[in-house]
Amino acid sequence: MDPLFKPASGILSQLPLLKITTAGAVVQVRLNRPSKRNAISDELILQLQTAFINLPTDIRAAVLSGEGDHFCAGLDLAELVERDVAEGVLHSRMWHAAFDAIQFGRVPVIAVLHGAVVGGGLELAAACHIRVAESSAYFGLPEGQRGLFVGGGGSARIPRLVGVARMSDMMLTGRVYSADEGERVGLAQYLVGDGEGLTRAIELAHRIANNAPLSNFAVMHALPRIADQSQSEGLFTESLMAAVAESTPEAKERLRAFLDKRAGKVTK
Repeated sequence: MDPLFKPASGILSQLPLLKITTAGAVVQVRLNRPSKRNAISDELILQLQTAFINLPTDIRAAVLSGEGDHFCAGLDLAELVERDVAEGVLHSRMWHAAFDAIQFGRVPVIAVLHGAVVGGGLELAAACHIRVAESSAYFGLPEGQRGLFVGGGGSARIPRLVGVARMSDMMLTGRVYSADEGERVGLAQYLVGDGEGLTRAIELAHRIANNAPLSNFAVMHALPRIADQSQSEGLFTESLMAAVAESTPEAKERLRAFLDKRAGKVTK
């Protein structure tokens, strides 16, 4: 564990399938089922939701990773039981609620991907805002070969990253993308060497935590919704969000700092 990070307290310390630590405004949430390749059980889903809806108020960015050799190998098939249609819908909606708590929660989330990022693991990664892939990462959607269909939000999120055609190929043929290929097609934004992902993600998290909170909120909540709107509706939503963001005291102070040459300029 990074010595700057300390074990979380309160409810975040009572989630045994997660290792949660904090340092300043950044929280690390680590899946803690290494013997199962961090496969997602019902209990893990519920603990993820509990963690992200109960983040301390001083947290401004989160890093999500996996203990052991893999980020997440997807649904724990040992828990796959026969369900009727209603039960299946409710089970899928449980996953949706947990992943919505990540994507549309209070703070941006950076995923560190290594080893298997497969099935539900890829759905989980797609719910995060930034993805850092290590060289060992590989991406797959084996549901098509198992007689299943994605149920954790993948059909809504993954095509927004790679397109419908690529996701269809992955599900129909079992195609697996390497880390290099995944970064190239949009499954990850950063590609680093093995063992370097957490350091890069923490650096990014601290940078994000220094942004104005409402600006981060706008990127998380307004940007994906604008992308789903018509251009006319999107532009109007953009105007509203821009007006709200620039009206905050923090935004005004940051603008004054720039005009007074107290803030750095954009460089390469």
